[in-house]
Amino acid sequence: MRRLGSVQQKIPCVFLTDVMEEQSRKRDCQQFQVVATENVNPVALEANIHSALATEKLDGTCCYVTVYKGQPYLWARLDRRPNKQTEKRFKKYQHSHKSCKGFTWNIEEDFKPVPETWIPAHGVKHHSGCPVPDEHGHIPGWVPVERDNKQYCWHSSVVDYNVGHALVLRPRRDNEDMLEITSVPLAELQEQTLELIGTNVNGNPYGLGSKKQPVHCLVTHGSVPIRNPPPVDFQQLCSWFHENPDGRVEGIVWHCSDGTLIKVHRHHLGLKWPEANTCLGNKPTAIRVDAYGSTELFTSFVALNGHCFSRLQDIHFEL
Repeated sequence: MRRLGSVQQKIPCVFLTDVMEEQSRKRDCQQFQVVATENVNPVALEANIHSALATEKLDGTCCYVTVYKGQPYLWARLDRRPNKQTEKRFKKYQHSHKSCKGFTWNIEEDFKPVPETWIPAHGVKHHSGCPVPDEHGHIPGWVPVERDNKQYCWHSSVVDYNVGHALVLRPRRDNEDMLEITSVPLAELQEQTLELIGTNVNGNPYGLGSKKQPVHCLVTHGSVPIRNPPPVDFQQLCSWFHENPDGRVEGIVWHCSDGTLIKVHRHHLGLKWPEANTCLGNKPTAIRVDAYGSTELFTSFVALNGHCFSRLQDIHFEL
């Protein structure tokens, strides 16, 4: 399988979008809704989206594997955001100009502080050596996940730096209708982006684990293909999400041959998410974790090595 694009920036929608003055279906604190028109985005057409690989858009939090302290490390997504005063000024400018073009930033003073270990994401533009915000006023970036940082405790649970492994969910090579949770060397994941999903991430749409026994894992972006994806057409995509069992996903990310990533989210089409029975959560899942680690989650999965569950959401540690 060819190397797929990594998620370092905001991914454009497959359709041109409009902004509606109504409560967001995706974010409670957002007083506007981004909706898709029926016009295909020229960016998608230029990237030859009709021959792209369609993959499941996962609902978790974005991660990245790259070197830190001389070894492959998991990094958590952390965007630099404007402070409250600048945020108000930015939104006022956006509202009056219907655009953010022309807004002047002071990088040193306008943004909230970030840890010294923070790095900007690939593709972030720079001016005079400083990273420049995107059209949303954010500077995408990453911070290393260190074991003693409680803010990233669920990230920490899926990696063991002592053995250099991570817990990864992926389709089985001999049967793509079945998933497996396995231990993968971090070195094999280097320079890839992944999604952390599980009990304590984004409301747990896949129904993993419980408060008493949380279950988390990483999923490499682009690793879960869409079977028989619908054509890139507004009405056909709406029908597929609404009627097809394989459409019980948060969205689709197309990986184009030139490295461009294009997406569509259910909310773009006015459809609800999460679904009661997600496609991913209902897939049979095997446990293949035989690399002993020092974390509690690794130890729990080692005890299940070789066991198969009828659904991903049925995984539990008391057999």
